[in-house]
Amino acid sequence: MPETRRKNINSTYAHYDILDGVASIYKRDDTKYWQFRMWINNDRKYLKKSLRTTDFNIAMSIARERAMELITNIRTGKQIYSITTQELVDLYLDYRKKDIDDKTGITKERITAIKSQLRHFLNIKGADTKLSELDSECLYDYSSLRRQSHNAQFVTIRNEQSTINAMWQFAYRKGHTNFESFEFKKFKIKNDEIGKRDTFKDIEYDKLIRFMRNWTSVKQCPNYKERLERLMVRDFVLISTNTCLRVGEARQLTWSDIEGYESHYDEKEKETRLVCLNIRWITSKVRSSRKFLTRGGTLFERLRHRQKFTEPHHLIFSMNGSKTLSDAKWVKHWKTLMNGIGIHNHKERKITWYSLRHFGISCRVKAGVSLIDLSKLAGTSVHHIEKTYLKYTEEMSRTSALKNFRKNSDGTITTIESGQKKREKERNSNEYGRQEIRLSSRHLH
Repeated sequence: MPETRRKNINSTYAHYDILDGVASIYKRDDTKYWQFRMWINNDRKYLKKSLRTTDFNIAMSIARERAMELITNIRTGKQIYSITTQELVDLYLDYRKKDIDDKTGITKERITAIKSQLRHFLNIKGADTKLSELDSECLYDYSSLRRQSHNAQFVTIRNEQSTINAMWQFAYRKGHTNFESFEFKKFKIKNDEIGKRDTFKDIEYDKLIRFMRNWTSVKQCPNYKERLERLMVRDFVLISTNTCLRVGEARQLTWSDIEGYESHYDEKEKETRLVCLNIRWITSKVRSSRKFLTRGGTLFERLRHRQKFTEPHHLIFSMNGSKTLSDAKWVKHWKTLMNGIGIHNHKERKITWYSLRHFGISCRVKAGVSLIDLSKLAGTSVHHIEKTYLKYTEEMSRTSALKNFRKNSDGTITTIESGQKKREKERNSNEYGRQEIRLSSRHLH
């Protein structure tokens, strides 16, 4: 086997061909380990790697095996020069960010969700793993691993798997891998697991209202700037439950999105201030604009009176008009509120800012708002409200059980009020009459 001595300015090295010159080993005079080298025609460059041995015969044996393995991989279409999983995730996120400004694309919040989903993929497979080291079945037990590590819900796992395969199809199109998608172990999701999040009980929400009164007081928060931020967060809570807005929609509201106010009297003869909101398609999760009248007008007016930055282009829920609070601050305030009302397990119960929308929708259902009207208000389908948001409470089932009807001679049907509802109306009427008498008496005196 011929030895070739090649010279350069600093050193010489020994060079030996393998498999009729397909590959070779070499060693510089100033190093102790043998090196492997093979020309990869598809990538138009050499693959070089240390053989980690000083023994010539062992080096030749390892090099032959490595060269034959590479030849097989090339013939079967495997990527020789492979990027890492972290590099792929970065490439995919950059690719998806280009869709943000497209009307048919995605929101910034969706990019954050994708990044979070792919973080679990990196944790399982390793950020430094080469794509060429993965095969289509390497994530077959992904659901079991996610359940064991974080007790993730099946609906969450399903969404993560969908995102992972979307990324992998991108990698396949770009030539980074030779298979199009991963094979995941199949599982069934029960109807009551689909998108269900916990939300507040009525008593818990009442506690939240009372706690925020104290939390935003001068006594509890003498610092003026900090108190303004707390007051804004309090109004965010109240507006979210009254308007049923998504978190992202609410945080991206500008003062120009408010198109007017109206005053009306509700069924209890209480004056209610309505507000007309215009949700722009670019801030909507479903990329669809909608305009609607909703409760909470007084809250917006109060907030506008207090805030400093109220030009049309300024963000409503912002301390400087241009940026909303940081994610860290929103998390900090939520933790404070939840601990303040005794919900220390809010993470386990999955009670988040999004739960305010859930609670608001449930309250509207209790108030007798039809699901069709509610779908227009919330910007989602009736089916999605039933599957995801609606919390069928004991009170709602009791109300349904007490409903009755009467068939009329003309073939129509009349709904009959329950005795309890009649008594409530009578009490309200009597109370209203007593108030009128008291007012008349005061007028006479």
